[in-house]
Amino acid sequence: DLVLTDYRMPDISGLEVVKQVRQMNPEIPVVVITAYSQIEEAVQVMKEGAFDYLSKPIDLDALEVLIKKARERQYLISENKILKEQLKEKYRFDAIISQSGAMETVLNTAGRVARSKATVLIRGESGTGKELIARAIHYASDRSSKPLVIINCAALSPGLLESELFGHEKGAFTGAISQRIGRFEQAHGGTLFIDEVGDLPLQTQIKLLRALQFGEFERVGGNQTIKIDVRVIAATNRNLEELIQKGEFREDLYYRLNVVTIHIPPLRERKADLPVLIRHFIEKYAKENQKPVTGISKEAQDYLMRYHFPGNVRELENIIERAVVLARNPVITIADLPQGLEIQHEQSIFNPKDFSHSYEEKMAAFERAMIEQALKLKHGNQSQAARLLGISERHLRSRMQRLNIVNTMRNR
Repeated sequence: DLVLTDYRMPDISGLEVVKQVRQMNPEIPVVVITAYSQIEEAVQVMKEGAFDYLSKPIDLDALEVLIKKARERQYLISENKILKEQLKEKYRFDAIISQSGAMETVLNTAGRVARSKATVLIRGESGTGKELIARAIHYASDRSSKPLVIINCAALSPGLLESELFGHEKGAFTGAISQRIGRFEQAHGGTLFIDEVGDLPLQTQIKLLRALQFGEFERVGGNQTIKIDVRVIAATNRNLEELIQKGEFREDLYYRLNVVTIHIPPLRERKADLPVLIRHFIEKYAKENQKPVTGISKEAQDYLMRYHFPGNVRELENIIERAVVLARNPVITIADLPQGLEIQHEQSIFNPKDFSHSYEEKMAAFERAMIEQALKLKHGNQSQAARLLGISERHLRSRMQRLNIVNTMRNR
């Protein structure tokens, strides 16, 4: 549990003991006993990693307090290791709920880039799970034992972002009553996840570019250059190329961030994930709320399969949580779900005057609706649905796979 050693011994010095123990197990605390005249040597052993030192003659009460502190420190280190292992387990790539081809591509790319030092840009609509992928990359990397620090640029005012990222010195501005360590310094040796990077002010973008290029910066109001070793993962739901054209985002920063891009498709483009996500959220919220809810009816699941989820996975999770809380029976029914979901979406996606969706999204939605309607009319018989659409069954299967359409009526 603890090593207690004198500094001066016949065959080995206390300094050498500290070095050897640190090599064998850096978590074992070493306390060195010194004479009053050996203060410089005590400082030296502290620099080498000793937990503390005691001067002769030894005060037994002080020794007891020191041993207690050392054990508390070991307990905290042990708890920290357990917590980190739990986080690694929670955010494993294979723990991410998915079975669609679209998400398999995302996870494969993220897994390959995890152990590199490359900056990663994660793109996708709000609610698609960008932070989840960022966490998985960090915990699969060589930096997993180091900090993962997260900052959401959209949640902070532009005036505070520079200070939050890079810290500030005392007196740097009104209200700066003490020195503040920024997110970059907090993430030293680990990963900094910058969410909604498209919301960064131009002035802060310049400072971020320098930190990425040279691994250095100064705190706000300071002139001391601080060196950092940080892997940056950025995310955005905005069109950065459009922001560059408007002069709102620096092109050089874009290329520095865009070393590896991971695009997370919206939930409406990976409907194959819906059934497994629904089951996962039912289990999660049934357990949290101590409700005996075990599943969802076929009609209720079909209802959700026809909705296109503008809020993506986050919206689905909210819907299922609400349904579990309100459910009167072990199986969620349509009555437990919000009504009018499909109507709200279809009015938007198929309205030619609504340009909130891209041309590709509208065409994909139209094709998906045709195929789903044909399958419905033919009671899930894909051969008959293909004839109705005027295409081969092979072509239909190909389009269903590409659009992530699940034939929910096949086994009826």
